Amino acid sequence: MFDRLSSSLQKIFSRLRGHGRLTERNVQDALREVRLALLEADVNFEVVRDFTARVKEKSLGKDVLESISPGQQMIKHVHDEMAALLGGARRDFDWSVRPSHVLLLGLHGAGKTTTASKLAARWKAEGRRILLAAGDLRRPAAVDQLRILAEAAGVEAVTPRPGEDLGGLARRVQQQAARDKADAVIFDTGGRFQLDSELVQELKDLRDLLQPRNVVLVLDAAIGQESVHVAQTFQKEVGLTGLILTKLDGDARGGAALSVQAVTGCPILLVGTGERPADLEPFHPDRMASRILGMGDVVTLVEKAQQAFDEQEMERMQESLVEGSFDLGDFLGQLQQVKKMGPLENLLEMMPGMGALPAGAKGRMEGFSDRDLKRTEAIIRSMTPEERRNPALMNASRKRRVAAGSGTQVHEINDLLRNFERAKDMSRRMKQMQKRLLRRPK
Repeated sequence: MFDRLSSSLQKIFSRLRGHGRLTERNVQDALREVRLALLEADVNFEVVRDFTARVKEKSLGKDVLESISPGQQMIKHVHDEMAALLGGARRDFDWSVRPSHVLLLGLHGAGKTTTASKLAARWKAEGRRILLAAGDLRRPAAVDQLRILAEAAGVEAVTPRPGEDLGGLARRVQQQAARDKADAVIFDTGGRFQLDSELVQELKDLRDLLQPRNVVLVLDAAIGQESVHVAQTFQKEVGLTGLILTKLDGDARGGAALSVQAVTGCPILLVGTGERPADLEPFHPDRMASRILGMGDVVTLVEKAQQAFDEQEMERMQESLVEGSFDLGDFLGQLQQVKKMGPLENLLEMMPGMGALPAGAKGRMEGFSDRDLKRTEAIIRSMTPEERRNPALMNASRKRRVAAGSGTQVHEINDLLRNFERAKDMSRRMKQMQKRLLRRPK
């Protein structure tokens, strides 16, 4: 996400860091390039104008022009203003009342129904009782879709009865939520290809009946500035408490995310970065600003690792590494843990400095791409349990058999075995170094 914008900004800042001293001309030239980068990223013109004006005011101050590292000081101001542009502090759903009603709004194609199920799965994993309500009565497929997704998420879906209108469904959902002591009810609503008076009235009636603390717009980030217009219209007609941006992984420019909060005043609560339930992430403005500017997001990376990795399994693997019994079966287990964290390209964006790579290069890094992971997994799965435990058994005949079974070439199997042995050798050296340090007299 934000590949184009991130790449442009980092080129600008790399030149700024090269100046031992900044002049007013340097600042103005840099901000002119920043303005162009933001406009090319489809950020709202007024938002860009106000943003660059604030950065200019701070960057021309004495603390920047006379500081020891003026380039870094200016970059800090850009970061701070970008975090403010994205909303400042992290905002969450309103949980002050149980059950908390969440009314999801959005146009057709924004991913509203899928987002409802992802949200339910996320909250269920946190130990909350969740009900999903299928409120899109005009599209029968939406009710079936929500029922299937709810089953996959392990939560109950309340669907309309024959002849039941939206008001009747809403009242029945309220009664069931109270009876089941649910923590939250997620109400999937009907959509249109554009907002019309009929839909507005339907949503207002439902809002007045449910009195939800959370009226959240699911917004397709990939439609650019149109998403800002959609958000403004929903805010004006229905009233919003928050936004969820979907398809952010497919939007290289990212202008919607940088514009919509500033224009509507509604906080971005979550962002969708993929198809899996785990790809619905909390939105942290300061962390997102750091990722856009190539500073990484180590905190989110650690949080993803904590969610994806099984603690007991990791302890067992560490013991096998120390004891020298780590085999290809253990290595396969590690790969599967890494895959749970999401696409490797997204993970690399969270590592400081990796954002400076050209767009698409992160996914092509040799040995470190999703394609490489899949190939490695296919090779190991094509081996017998004995071969995984003892890779030394892999002679030419066995390699040809594994290559045929995994759809790879023999040289790729050789590469995997060499890299695995290097990793084991490195772990042995670390163990020996640790022993020497422990024996060293104090």
